[in-house]
Amino acid sequence: MARYRGPKSKIARKFREPIFGPDRALEKKNYPPGQHGPNKRRGKQSEYSIQLMEKQKAKYTYGILEKQFANLFHEASRTKGITGENLLKLCESRLDNVVYRLGMAPSRRAARQMVGHKHFKVNGSVVNIPSYHMKAGDVVEVRERSKSLEIINETLANRKENYDWLEWDSQTMKGKFVNAPERTQIPENIKEQLIVELYSK
Repeated sequence: MARYRGPKSKIARKFREPIFGPDRALEKKNYPPGQHGPNKRRGKQSEYSIQLMEKQKAKYTYGILEKQFANLFHEASRTKGITGENLLKLCESRLDNVVYRLGMAPSRRAARQMVGHKHFKVNGSVVNIPSYHMKAGDVVEVRERSKSLEIINETLANRKENYDWLEWDSQTMKGKFVNAPERTQIPENIKEQLIVELYSK
């Protein structure tokens, strides 16, 4: 299963955002990594550089590698509507992201691993593909044998966020993907238009 295995704090500092969740290193050193990080007299970024950084930020945020992300973009461009918004909708519709949003995993990285280890069912069937595309009305639930897992119970106990496009039943440990979210409902700080401009070159 291909995934990013490199340092997390370094990436968070690069974008100056807690991409992988709360990060003490980012709080202490809110400037880019490397020996020239604290230097404020850095050269002006080119348009291409800004667009590339935005694409990389989106990839790291959702835990998607280059080829997969490019495929998502092409799918988004073929779909009716605004390409950038379609791209984020496709990212949000991934099973690992839905598991994370429902509060069954502490991070997308953890959700990806847990899906791969077959801890969840979609519409009654075990699915172990993190990139599985959820459709409106799909129900994701914790497998019976996994309901006693400490990581799942701990995360659910601290669950705070609720999203309009998702429904959660704490009694049965089931969540429903009501529909793909609108752009205004996606909290991620991503300028999707820059990504569209990059791929359109």
